[in-house]
Amino acid sequence: MNRTMIIATNTMTQLQYKMDIIGHNISNVQTNGFKRKESYFNDLLVQQFETLGRADKEIGRLTPNGVRQGTGAKISQAKLVLTQGSVKTTDRDLDVALQKKDLFFKVQGENEQSVNFTRDGAFYLSPDPQNPDRMMIVTGNGHPLLDEYDNPISVNGDIKEITFSENGELRVTSHNGGAETFGLGIVSVKNPQFLEQVGGNLLGLPANLDELNVTEEDVLTSLTGGGRDEISLQQRALETSNVDLSKEMTDLMSMQRHYQFQARSITLADQMLSLVNGIR
Repeated sequence: MNRTMIIATNTMTQLQYKMDIIGHNISNVQTNGFKRKESYFNDLLVQQFETLGRADKEIGRLTPNGVRQGTGAKISQAKLVLTQGSVKTTDRDLDVALQKKDLFFKVQGENEQSVNFTRDGAFYLSPDPQNPDRMMIVTGNGHPLLDEYDNPISVNGDIKEITFSENGELRVTSHNGGAETFGLGIVSVKNPQFLEQVGGNLLGLPANLDELNVTEEDVLTSLTGGGRDEISLQQRALETSNVDLSKEMTDLMSMQRHYQFQARSITLADQMLSLVNGIR
């Protein structure tokens, strides 16, 4: 296999990864609170051939001396973009929109010990499996909403009114006049590039934080105590996805053209090898 084939093959695999990211963004254009990913390319290692006899004769040259031959390109980073999506009014009591781009709700993961994060504020009521007289507040996929102490929020089943305050406080009033108050579990994300998409419109911390030499505090901060002054949310509204469909479609067509170009390079390299092999 010649160098042209190697360069094209290396680049095509990374272009496919880029198209997968774009396709994932497009498929979630209508998902509440979804945050798109943006990927960036970088060159792989290059090989330098020093072909010049006298470098002093190249004064004023704008390119490196000699001949540089690369080995393709790779995606150097796939970054989560936290720009705020537009907010739409729903007039539904259990719909909540976060009004700062770095804030996320804390919800229970696949097991009781794990904590995930989401911007999707469309919540629902579900019977508490441990107490039939109470109701849990869950996401559309059934993940319980957590309070500021990482406990699932369970409220009296005799609900008259549910109110979310702007500073992240949930108040549930019963028909008998009783009321319960909870502080919503909300975090402020400082380094979103360390979060992983775990499915169901949820994000989570990677399992190898120690290997990355990063602590949970470097990635996010749980807003408790005085930190709850940073919370800002709006009830009866939802944040839409921050995906710009026209931009994603443009990027997708561009990546398809790049992919076709690399595939054509392999075809031309194969044709040249055939010509060489056919020389008698």
